[in-house]
Amino acid sequence: MYNSSANYADEFQAELRDDILRFWTGRMTDPSGGFYSRMDGEGHLCPDDPKGAILNARILWTFSSAYRVTGDPSYLEAAKNAKDYIEAHFVDREFGGIYWSLTPSGEPLDTKKQYYAIAFAVYGMAEYYRACGDGAALETAKELYRSIEEHSYDAVDGGYLEASTRDWQPIGDMRLSEKDQNDAKTMNTHLHILEAYTGLYRVWKDETLGLRLKELIEIFLDRMTASSGHLLLFFDEKWNLHGEMVSYGHDIEASWLLCEAAEVLGDEALLERTRKVCVRIAEAAMEGFSRTGGMIYEYDPAKGHRDADRHWWVQAETVVGCRNMYQLTGDLKWLEAEVAAWTFIKDNIICPDGEWYWSRREDGTANTTDDRAGFWKCPYHNGRMCLEMIERLADE
Repeated sequence: MYNSSANYADEFQAELRDDILRFWTGRMTDPSGGFYSRMDGEGHLCPDDPKGAILNARILWTFSSAYRVTGDPSYLEAAKNAKDYIEAHFVDREFGGIYWSLTPSGEPLDTKKQYYAIAFAVYGMAEYYRACGDGAALETAKELYRSIEEHSYDAVDGGYLEASTRDWQPIGDMRLSEKDQNDAKTMNTHLHILEAYTGLYRVWKDETLGLRLKELIEIFLDRMTASSGHLLLFFDEKWNLHGEMVSYGHDIEASWLLCEAAEVLGDEALLERTRKVCVRIAEAAMEGFSRTGGMIYEYDPAKGHRDADRHWWVQAETVVGCRNMYQLTGDLKWLEAEVAAWTFIKDNIICPDGEWYWSRREDGTANTTDDRAGFWKCPYHNGRMCLEMIERLADE
């Protein structure tokens, strides 16, 4: 299936170093500080586009983690560049939290507080502290975590609201992106708050943080996992479900992030329950997978619409999710699916001159319409896939 764990791990090390991180340090680093905002799908740099909080926070996490795993000092330098830029420009010194976007010169542009973005800043700052012990970064992570708890946490019905104005007032349009529904609570935001809280709890064993992490896991197990195993995506404040869209990428991503969260929390009973549910979630996700065609994007049963584009991030999460299931169950079908997913990435998703295509279209053509790098196209999913596989294979 693959020659040896060492040789197989070498593939992920080379991909991380040569195709992903070298692209971001060599082609996306802004000499004036931080990173450029966008490169289009044809490879043209777009430095005059707004700078996004998600991109910069994900860059911070990726390079911090890469330094922690590899020890390469150039990655710590890149992580520090991202951290310094976030602290100098994205952090709102008056009201707290971080801005959604900045002008190309680093001035506040869209000042709304999207808790998804704040969570990624927590995730990045916590990983930076984990990588190099910078206490100031940990304090920033704690401050941002507290802003989520103070302004997003629903003390009555549980869970987290999507967004606020700059000064934490209710906001009419809470959508994360134009394609999302305008709902008060979403699976996607909860998943990435869970991810951030897992990262923060790993380095800061705060009692309240641990309780919130436990509550988040239980929300996924009790409210967000359908009887089919698929995750439910959109809710109002009272947890009334709005639609039954299936997101295969989020299913497979959640199947390993929930396991990780329960492992870091250390509650053995909850961990056992979580693992059982995660197997169901992963099994459901694989409805969208084929050995030769990768994992498709999503399915809307109400409309009978199937989006069969193979998005870059979905393929990356499929590799990690399958590895996690193989480690959890020992079933070789997961190892076979993992290798098939990685082979699909190598043959179809990696760009010849660095980074990954946004997607491979249903007709088999590479998607060069959407960004190579940008507001949503970051080195986080593919970089994290490589880092997870390097660490998991090293443990075998």
